Amino acid sequence: MSEGKKSIANNRKAYHDYFIEETIECGIVLAGTEVKSLRAGRVNLKDSYANIRDGEMYICAMHISPYEFGNIFNKDPLRDRKLLLHKREIMKLLGYVKQKGLTLVPLELYFSHGKVKVLLGVARGKKLYDKRDSLAQKETAREIDRRLKASFAD
Repeated sequence: MSEGKKSIANNRKAYHDYFIEETIECGIVLAGTEVKSLRAGRVNLKDSYANIRDGEMYICAMHISPYEFGNIFNKDPLRDRKLLLHKREIMKLLGYVKQKGLTLVPLELYFSHGKVKVLLGVARGKKLYDKRDSLAQKETAREIDRRLKASFAD
């Protein structure tokens, strides 16, 4: 992990369900109680996605649990949150989304020098046989590592 970067949450399901073509880092607009909840690690990226509305980028379906000491200042856990990108970056991503089968998926949420950042991936959906192939490759790599470790132990 690099200097000043503290991971909050990873979207491992995205790597299983999609081929990641490109990634981009962006900021996110949050309320104070949401940041406190993130510091406690109470976030779920599993089914979240990003979309572009009115020339602005939003992250949808990202669940940030309400801060338990926040009372009236708590926001809706599933509300859409604005992402901070330059206009040219948004237009570039819009071009990707217009292509067949591409979508924007948050891959990681982390603190970078005290600010919350989102790693957004341009993703192409995997077919079922692609998922099976990925799992088979991972299992083969694990088996090779096990056998190498066992041969060095002897």
